[in-house]
Amino acid sequence: MTDSDLSALRQRAESGDETAVDELIELATEQGDLSELRRLAEQGNSTATDQLIELVTEQGDLSELRRLSDQGNATATDQLIELATEQEDLGGLRRLADRGNITAAEQLAELGVE
Repeated sequence: MTDSDLSALRQRAESGDETAVDELIELATEQGDLSELRRLAEQGNSTATDQLIELVTEQGDLSELRRLSDQGNATATDQLIELATEQEDLGGLRRLADRGNITAAEQLAELGVE
């Protein structure tokens, strides 16, 4: 896809063309374009948000998951807990537990941490 094609696709999406939005999300996902997915997610597109979470989880990008979790995204929080548990990131789990996340507290307990 040329820059011109991408620009036209974005223009259609911004005009409310849902098909164009879907195409942008699909293209961004295929290319691993986190900034495009982030831009679409920030516009309130839940599919873009889901794809962003999926990609950053695959990449193990804890900082992006933290950002999304801090914005209140429960799926990002769940993925963050899962990755933090796998990586034994006790600090990350404590941070979430201290903010009242029961699942993070339970994971800490399972890891034998008080």
